[in-house]
Amino acid sequence: MTPQSLTQIATLRAFTIFRIVFGLVWLIDGVMKFVWLQASDVVNLVTNSGSGQPNWLSGWYSFWTNSVTSAPATYLYGIGAVEVLLGLGLIVGFLRKITYFAGIILSVMIWAIDEGFGGPYGPGSTDIGAAIMYVFVFVAIMLLERSADYSRFSLDSLIERKFNGWNQLSEFW
Repeated sequence: MTPQSLTQIATLRAFTIFRIVFGLVWLIDGVMKFVWLQASDVVNLVTNSGSGQPNWLSGWYSFWTNSVTSAPATYLYGIGAVEVLLGLGLIVGFLRKITYFAGIILSVMIWAIDEGFGGPYGPGSTDIGAAIMYVFVFVAIMLLERSADYSRFSLDSLIERKFNGWNQLSEFW
């Protein structure tokens, strides 16, 4: 083996470990929604995220408060299920294209609804919220995975060998 191939194998393992750990974070977060949260917690979270926001965002928060209030358990367990599926998809590398896009969409929704776009902003505000950073992590995983063929350690890679066309669901390019 050449030094370059050894470096590539080490990088491949490091990238795969990062993807798996990121998946564990999502999996644990999703499971915690089923174990520790109650439906009323979701209503309080969405209601509180709208306080202190600019008036022009009042319609946005009214919509989400009314939506969540009408079916809080559905929102709680639905989001928990999506997070568990994201975690499992990241851990095993299954349906990666769908998993990464779903992660981006969910991260933006968490940031825009539960985290109140990272606000309210005012003098001394320095934090834009955590969930928006997950968007960048998902995008980075997509780009790195494609640019260096880091998808070899994934369930999708095994399925692609058996079923022609599976890469349309799992690969980006």
